[in-house]
Amino acid sequence: MRVGIVAGEISGDKLGASLIQALKARQPEIEFSGIGGPKMIEAGCHSLFPIEKLSVMGLVEVIRHFHELHGIRRQLIKYFLEDPPDVFIGIDSPEFNLGLEFHLKRAGIKTVQYVSPQVWAWREGRLAKIDRATDLILTILPFEEVYYKDHDIKACFIGHTLADEIPEKVEKHPSRAKLGLPRDKKIVALMPGSRSKEWNYHTDTFLQTAKWLAEQRSDLHFIAVMVNQQAQTFFEERFKQVVPELSVTPVLNSSYDAIAASDVVLSVSGTATLEIMLIKRPMVVAYRMAWITYQIAKRLVKLPYIALPNLLTGNMVVPEFIQGQATPETLGRALLSWLDHPEKVFSLEQRFLEVHRQLSCNASEQAAEAIIALCEG
Repeated sequence: MRVGIVAGEISGDKLGASLIQALKARQPEIEFSGIGGPKMIEAGCHSLFPIEKLSVMGLVEVIRHFHELHGIRRQLIKYFLEDPPDVFIGIDSPEFNLGLEFHLKRAGIKTVQYVSPQVWAWREGRLAKIDRATDLILTILPFEEVYYKDHDIKACFIGHTLADEIPEKVEKHPSRAKLGLPRDKKIVALMPGSRSKEWNYHTDTFLQTAKWLAEQRSDLHFIAVMVNQQAQTFFEERFKQVVPELSVTPVLNSSYDAIAASDVVLSVSGTATLEIMLIKRPMVVAYRMAWITYQIAKRLVKLPYIALPNLLTGNMVVPEFIQGQATPETLGRALLSWLDHPEKVFSLEQRFLEVHRQLSCNASEQAAEAIIALCEG
């Protein structure tokens, strides 16, 4: 059995690696090719292009990289049509993958979109395109399956691999010892994003927030979560420019331990907030983007919240700040509110536990079963 598979960013790489392992457990001779990151490559995927080529965020940024992205997709279409796989799986990155899936499905190749495009949030008009491009949607959020079935599109809720992997209770001290962090300080984790554009828009603000907090309290220790060496190099350059007097410990390639060790987290909106929620840590969520991207997005997005914990609970359980709202003082005060009110943190942990149990469904196993059933059907 041959599988075409494309992931466009770090979170998709994690999902892809787990899925590859689940499929290999059922069919050891299965082969994978497409685009993947280090975890997918280690699991056995032959990657034709670096995953970083697809890690582009924002409407304006996608337009700027259009020709390169279009060229990569054209080469992938040619590659898969010349030697058709039994199934193609696009992991997240819908702007890239749906166009690829459309051409492959039209040629008779079965197609799966793993992680739903957020049509329930904006651009509902894409439903017809999704229907034409995919044979199956694997959804990681429970309300998405219902949404698609209401529109007569085949979908299956499988839960999220992170909810399967992370225990319901995560202690702080083992991770603090592993990272060499002080046990007698309150740890504030900074998570400025997994993509280069996110670092550009958030790093300075997050560092200035840490400086503001340090001026308010002397019992804080700051850590910054870096997804790769490129992110760490960028962070260190900005650190020297913005707050050279501040003490910040960089943590490379270990978001789990960084979150587990922390008392509170300042994070960009995205998959990171799901991991923070599953580890049961209070958070403050921020998001900034290009001005024109924001102007377009705010007219199209029809959601009351941007943070996944708020969407999953249906309430503003964690504070979120967008664009100009995300100032160092505003973010700092919101972070202090968690540190100063342990009773609020306890209540939040109980809400997070409810969602954790809802999302823990053996996601990779369910995904593998659904994909094999599709191929055999």
